[in-house]
Amino acid sequence: MKKQLVISVMSKDRPGIVADISRAVLELDGDLADLNQSVLGGYFSMILIAEFEDVVTPEDVIAGFSHIASETKLEITIKEMDVPLEIEKNNLPAETFVVTAQGENRKGLVSIMGHFFHRRDINILDLNTTREHSLYTMIFQVDLTPVASMSLLRSDLRELGRKEKLDIVLQHNDIFKATHEIATPCSGVVEV
Repeated sequence: MKKQLVISVMSKDRPGIVADISRAVLELDGDLADLNQSVLGGYFSMILIAEFEDVVTPEDVIAGFSHIASETKLEITIKEMDVPLEIEKNNLPAETFVVTAQGENRKGLVSIMGHFFHRRDINILDLNTTREHSLYTMIFQVDLTPVASMSLLRSDLRELGRKEKLDIVLQHNDIFKATHEIATPCSGVVEV
């Protein structure tokens, strides 16, 4: 039997953290299934899902990570998945959309958007934000299953954009993915 663990890691950033974490997982005969990593304000943050043999416990994983020689402390949290990742990924709602909102940076923009979705019982599945100079960008992946009228939602988003001075775009997740793919798999050698 196999088990999947969700592992969250945070540390002051330094070169080699990804190599150290992936090696620790490999040394426990783990298989990385999914991973998201970023550096915010000089702090490294990673959440990953790895598959292990059933005998591997969260304590074993923490012990494996504790052997990483590092001048920065790794803070680790581990949870066992109730539903296998393959099933969870296949359960992405059919009404998954992406809402991009962009405007002049100011306090409260994520809160404004979060409350907009919450009042309509819209679940945020994923959120990425970035600030570049004075421009703030938010990309929300949302489940619009509870939305009775797309027309009304589009109207509400236009009104919110006018009121908050935000450029807001709504598109189906499939269209967003198709137009924002980083790269397609290729065979052969790519010279850099």
